[in-house]
Amino acid sequence: MTEFRKTSSCAVDHAVLPTADIAVARERLIRLGFTVAPTADHPFGTQNACVYFSDQTYLEPLAVGQRETCEAAARSGNIFVRYDQAYRFRRGEDGFSALAFATPDAAGDRARFEAAGISAGENFSFSRPYVDTAGNPAQAQFELAYAADLRAPDALFFTCQRIKPLDVDRSVLEQHANSVSGIREIILSERNPSDFQYLLQEVMQQREVTAHSFGIELSAAKAGVSVLNAAGLKGFFGIEGGTHGRGLRLRAIVFATKNLSQLRHHFGQAGIEFTEIGQRLIVPAAAGQGAVFAFEAA
Repeated sequence: MTEFRKTSSCAVDHAVLPTADIAVARERLIRLGFTVAPTADHPFGTQNACVYFSDQTYLEPLAVGQRETCEAAARSGNIFVRYDQAYRFRRGEDGFSALAFATPDAAGDRARFEAAGISAGENFSFSRPYVDTAGNPAQAQFELAYAADLRAPDALFFTCQRIKPLDVDRSVLEQHANSVSGIREIILSERNPSDFQYLLQEVMQQREVTAHSFGIELSAAKAGVSVLNAAGLKGFFGIEGGTHGRGLRLRAIVFATKNLSQLRHHFGQAGIEFTEIGQRLIVPAAAGQGAVFAFEAA
C-alpha cells in the first residue's frame, strides 16, 4: 500500500471500539503492550478506558456502564448512544463502530454535512468533570457533529471539537511497552470501495483519492484511511471471510511502532497470537480488542 502524505485534511482523532466489559478490554490492551487510562464515565451512561498516543490520536474502548441511562439517552435523541446500541444489536458487543476526526468548528461541519446529504442529525454537546494538572476540579466540554450513510449502518463518522479541552499531563499514558507512537492507517471494507468515495471525501475534507485494484486510499492529517475489497483484506491483513455483504465496515487499525523485533518478543511472552505479512505484525480481533490490529515500523 502507498505511503500517505500529510495533508491539510481533517486529522484522525480517535477510534471507537465497543466492548462488552471495560475490564476485559483493559486486560487485553495491556497484554498487547498498551498503557490504558483509568476508566471514565460519560454523563449518558457509557464508559471508556482510553489508550493515548504521542501523535494525539487515541483508542476509545467503549462499554455500557449504566444501561438504563444509555437507553434513556437514546430515546431522547443522543445519536452517539443510538448508534452504539444499534451496532451492538447488529454486530455484537465487541467491534469497531465509529471513527472521529478533530475539528475546530463542529457547527460548521454539521452545515457541511447537511449540504452534502450525509448529516446523521443534530450536533451533541456534553461536558464531564475531571481533575486538572494542578489538582483542581474542572469541566471538559465537547461538541460532536455526525455523518453517516444509510447504506452503511455499521459505520458512524463524527467530528469532535474540544471547546474546553482536558488540561492534563498525558505524557505517562502516552508511553507504551509496545513502543507504539500513534495510528498510521484506518482500514474499512466494502465490496465496491468507490461507492463510498464521496462520503469519505466530504467527511475528511479531502478531494484526492488513490484508486487501485484492491480499493481506495485517502490521505488525512496524522493517518490515512483506506477502503479495501475482499482481496485487499486478505492480501494486506490476512482477513478471511470477505467484506460481509455491502456497506462500509471499520475493520482494522495500523499502528506505528519503534521496534518490530522487540514487539515480536513481547507478543511471544504475553501469549498474543499474530502473523506477519510484509513488514507488519497482524493481531486478529479478540474480545476487548474489537478490530484487527496491525503494527509496522515507524
